[in-house]
Amino acid sequence: MGEGRLSAVRGVAVALCLAVLAACASAAAPSQEWVAQRPLHEIAAALEAGDLRSEDVVAQYQARIARIDRDGPTLNSVLALNPNALVDARARDAARALGSARGPLDGMPILLKDNIETADPMPTTAGSAALAGNFTQRDAPLAARLREAGAIILGKTNLSEWANFRSNNSISGWSAMGGQVRNPHMRDRSPCGSSSGSAVAVAVSLAAAAIGTETNGSIICPAAMNGIVGFKPTVGIVSQQFIVPISASQDTAGPMTLSVRDAAIVLEAMADDAGADFTSALSLDALAGQRIGVMRFAVGDVEGVDAAFEQALAVLAEAGAELVEIDGFETPDGFWDASFKVLLVEFRAGLNAYLASTGANVTTRTLADVITFNQNHPRELALFDQSIFELAETQPGLDDADYIAARTRVQRATREEGIDRMLREHDVAILVAPSAPPAFMLDAVIGDQYPGGTGAGWIAAIAGYPHLTVPMGQVRGLPVGLSFIGAAGADADLLAAGFAYEQRRGPLPPPAFRDNAEDVETVADAMRRPQSAD
Repeated sequence: MGEGRLSAVRGVAVALCLAVLAACASAAAPSQEWVAQRPLHEIAAALEAGDLRSEDVVAQYQARIARIDRDGPTLNSVLALNPNALVDARARDAARALGSARGPLDGMPILLKDNIETADPMPTTAGSAALAGNFTQRDAPLAARLREAGAIILGKTNLSEWANFRSNNSISGWSAMGGQVRNPHMRDRSPCGSSSGSAVAVAVSLAAAAIGTETNGSIICPAAMNGIVGFKPTVGIVSQQFIVPISASQDTAGPMTLSVRDAAIVLEAMADDAGADFTSALSLDALAGQRIGVMRFAVGDVEGVDAAFEQALAVLAEAGAELVEIDGFETPDGFWDASFKVLLVEFRAGLNAYLASTGANVTTRTLADVITFNQNHPRELALFDQSIFELAETQPGLDDADYIAARTRVQRATREEGIDRMLREHDVAILVAPSAPPAFMLDAVIGDQYPGGTGAGWIAAIAGYPHLTVPMGQVRGLPVGLSFIGAAGADADLLAAGFAYEQRRGPLPPPAFRDNAEDVETVADAMRRPQSAD
């Protein structure tokens, strides 16, 4: 839809709202903090009941962004605000007053990671100054579908620059355009990447939901480390068109929310299949009689994670699940080199194709151009290099025999010989494991230092299979998540299982905005010199 037509539509919408002003204003404006920590489906119910207007919801989120993200804890999670958001919200209020509500997302403010295009007057930058002029005036299909469902595009979230595929020494959550995203549980800890801004914004209620993207861990890790729900759907369920790419075989967008029900609602709206159903199977009894594979090899050795995982397994068992132990999983020799080869080749081809499709304001038309741009702009390379970019630029095309063999090898290892084999040999429907360790320290000197051993999300990511993380507890004030992994197309089953677990798990504390671990009382007490030593 052209800009002129968009303006005309918005003008009609405002006129409609004025025509039904009494109806639009009938709902009493709630308090400024009403949206805080409320899941999307509760806000939808208030809108449907006429107790709330979309305009109120947008205004509250905008106020929270100013107070929490720009000032206060200064989390840097929101990169840009949509100047049309309030006008669009008033249009949805007017339509609702005339009986034309579109469902649970109608009037709901949603943030998009800033590698996803929208037709709104905001650039799509992937966090890089090289794309600061990337105003495409086109909606990615997922953005168009959310808009058709009545959602309000509230703005764009900060991210790990280029979705964390620029350097082996990167800092998760940092971008030249937005600076460093901060973990709201402890500000000196990583928000994880690359959908860091989306996760943080949801964790502190800066939007009803956010959309992230994942190639390998970039939805699951930030969701787990910030204490929210994150869902990476089966690759292909959500269109990747007009999203800055890394890997055609692994990339997917997915919802990041405060509850599993909300993730199912958002995924249903953004899926390519207009008839997709991810909500009807949500049931408290979804785990009853299910055989669940427990991936012991993915627990890791970070103290406290094992205890939280055991508590989660007890909840699954109480819900009627039969737990089956899976002690090991091995990859073939050369697996990780082959996996990296696939990403390098697909990144170069995909990024060159994407950049060629952008408007005249974007002067970096190839990966080689971006490498040169970074060399000429000191801020881009101030904290870490572009070694992955430089290596990717040396790669062959998608018809290269070694690349094709590498892709076949890693997909077989994670599909037929990986998830499919574990499900079949242990006769289980779903696999579970801790999603990630607690958040590691932000380190501007060395870069990310991810503790090894915890989580199996890489298997689902490389396979292109669905993966859900649900908060399962905290370790010394830091969230940890529970992963549900399944076969290709088992998205609805994972959401149903996660929902049944979540409903029994009980409440968890919201972000506390601590500066560091010594703000946790038990840690502070242990760190002090005991009085008996004086």
